[in-house]
Amino acid sequence: MEILVCVKRVPDTAENEFELNSAGNDLDRDDLVYSVNEWDNYAVEEAIQIVDNVGGNVTVVTVGDDESEEVLRREMAMGANNGILLSDDAFEGADGKGIATILKAEVEKGNYDLILTGAQADEGAGQVGGMLAAMLDYPYASLVNKVEVDGDAAIKVGREIEGGNQEMNELDLPCVLSIQTGINEPRYVGIRGIRKVAKLEIPVKGASDLGLDAATVGDAAAKVKRVDYFVPDMGDGAEMLDGSTDEIIAQLIERIKSKGGLA
Repeated sequence: MEILVCVKRVPDTAENEFELNSAGNDLDRDDLVYSVNEWDNYAVEEAIQIVDNVGGNVTVVTVGDDESEEVLRREMAMGANNGILLSDDAFEGADGKGIATILKAEVEKGNYDLILTGAQADEGAGQVGGMLAAMLDYPYASLVNKVEVDGDAAIKVGREIEGGNQEMNELDLPCVLSIQTGINEPRYVGIRGIRKVAKLEIPVKGASDLGLDAATVGDAAAKVKRVDYFVPDMGDGAEMLDGSTDEIIAQLIERIKSKGGLA
């Protein structure tokens, strides 16, 4: 089975103190520490486990600048067979649809049975997987927390739905899945593994390589633009409730009653 996993280089929330840029429309990214998106790690681990069981190859792909290559090498050290960097000045400022358009062009250059993405990335939109599937006209499932390979033509997937319930579906291949955290335990990547892939060649593809018109992706084509980015002001009168869960619930009920919210 040929599996393509879409990954992203994002700011590491454990290693950074975030500040806004001077324009107030993004983070100040000059000195941030980056790592692979957490959700994507689970997608890569799931792809590796599938290939371990049924055979095939795992390719990781990312849209970004030269520094995004480190994310690909990290996932290759984890066990992915190949990496592809999609990088072009024309891609800068792309919104979710633009990223999905770029990824679609790469998918169509290959012969993949399964495309995986993380359920969401750093901006929390959770939209690229669904857009990519729609553009490819492939079956799609989101919030996937279980995958069962059932032959060469279909797979069974479990989804987390409202109320903590589990939903099982059968999807024809090829298809796109957005993987939820907790589906597995991503394996540890050691220094030896990183050194092993340090000199492997990673192809870099731009708009012309993918057959894309630069005007259809990037900032010029983006229909969604961030116009403001701010930290909410601290509210007045906030009160922290202490105690066990039952004690906090009891206190909360009393306060709601005192405000006329409960009879």
